[in-house]
Amino acid sequence: MSAYSLIVEDGTAMGRMVAREELPAPDDDLAADMYELADQVLGDAGYSWYEVSNWARGDAHASRHNLSYWKGHDWWGVGPGAHSAVAGTRWWNVKHPAAYANRVLSGESPAAGREVIDDETRYVERLLLAARVRGELATSEIRQEARGRVAGLIARGLVDGSAAVRGRIDLTLQGRLLADAVVRELLD
Repeated sequence: MSAYSLIVEDGTAMGRMVAREELPAPDDDLAADMYELADQVLGDAGYSWYEVSNWARGDAHASRHNLSYWKGHDWWGVGPGAHSAVAGTRWWNVKHPAAYANRVLSGESPAAGREVIDDETRYVERLLLAARVRGELATSEIRQEARGRVAGLIARGLVDGSAAVRGRIDLTLQGRLLADAVVRELLD
C-alpha cells in the first residue's frame, strides 16, 4: 500500500492554480494527521511500514520494484519523461510524447539530459534514500563526525533507539514525518 502526500510542482496546471489562489495549497498539518491515521489504520489491518510512504503485510510483500529505487539499484525508464540510473549515470527522456516519438522514429536517443554522479552526491543520496527504508541505513554509513547526532535524534523521538543500538537508523512515526530534516541533521 502506497500513500504519498500531494506535492504541488511548479510549472504544472495545479501549481498555477495554487499560485492564483484558485486552489488552496496543501496543508502540512492536515497531511501529517492523515499520514498518522493511515499508519494506524494500516497497522490495525496487519500492514507495517517498510518505506516512509509504503506499507506491506510482511517483508515478502514489499514492492521489490519500489525498493529498488530507495536502495539505489540500477533501473531503466522507458517512455516520455522517464528517468534511468545505471552504473552511476542518470539520464531522462524528453517529456512531450510527440517529441519522444519523433526522436525514437528518427533513430535518435530520446534522452533530454544526463549526469554522472560524483562521490559526494552518491553519499548524500544514499543517506536520503536509505533513511526512508526500515532497516536499510547502517549507522556505520554515516560519517564519523555526524554519528554523535544520532543520540539527539533518539532523544527527540525521531529515531528508534533499540534499532540504533543494533547499528541501524530506523525512523519512528514522528521521524517519518520529518525524514528530510533527520537526514539534513545527519549530513550537516
